[in-house]
Amino acid sequence: MITLNVCGENIDRHFKYARASLQAQCRKPKAALGARHRQGKNMSVIVRNTGAEDIDGIRELQRRIYPTIAPWSRAHIEQQLRVFPAGQFVALLDGNVVGSASSLIVIWDDYGLDHNWREVTGKGLFGTHNPAGRTLYGAEVFVDPGVRRRGIGRLLYSARRRLCRQMNLRRIIAAGRLPGYHRHAQNMSATTYAMKVIWGDIEDPVLRFQLREGFQFCGVIDGYIPEDDESCGHAALIVWLNPLYRGPTRRSPSHK
Repeated sequence: MITLNVCGENIDRHFKYARASLQAQCRKPKAALGARHRQGKNMSVIVRNTGAEDIDGIRELQRRIYPTIAPWSRAHIEQQLRVFPAGQFVALLDGNVVGSASSLIVIWDDYGLDHNWREVTGKGLFGTHNPAGRTLYGAEVFVDPGVRRRGIGRLLYSARRRLCRQMNLRRIIAAGRLPGYHRHAQNMSATTYAMKVIWGDIEDPVLRFQLREGFQFCGVIDGYIPEDDESCGHAALIVWLNPLYRGPTRRSPSHK
């Protein structure tokens, strides 16, 4: 059985791990949102807000997913939790960390297509988090390769959408990797590659997954993560619009 638990403490990620925030006041007990779907026998996946008790598991998962890059330090993650403890999620399989998603709130007019991961996330420390904004920015999602294709990514994305609705945010924006682009870079631009993925001519696991999750393709960002050799530094800008958005509040009428 897969259960979503939301509200508690959270975590984000470092720019070398990044791809394509809700308010720190969310400190209620981690409450279950209900079953999502069944997995294999004896398999129990829980998605909830990240807490300090998950730090070691997250760092170990980083080591396995990114063996050539040092994981974040405990102090780095603790700082992320202090800055924004409500928008980050962890996926647990039988008590072990198998996935994570991080996000922050930004004023989107400050960024648009002209930004990179380091800028929008404050180098992963979320110093750019602004509760007055109306855009939930997806800074990172990663899932243990050994348990992919079991719906864990979908649950992490669902947790983000739920929080977006609860906070009455206008949208979720993220910039997703294009990990297959390096195989086509000599023959086409990154934008053409992304369009061919959308048309079904090329299979890209990240962008296709995001499209299935209801996101729309907005364009390609150049130099988003220069260290991302598979994507040749590019990323696909994507957006999900909150269908329940009720308009601006008196608190921040001009912020986007």
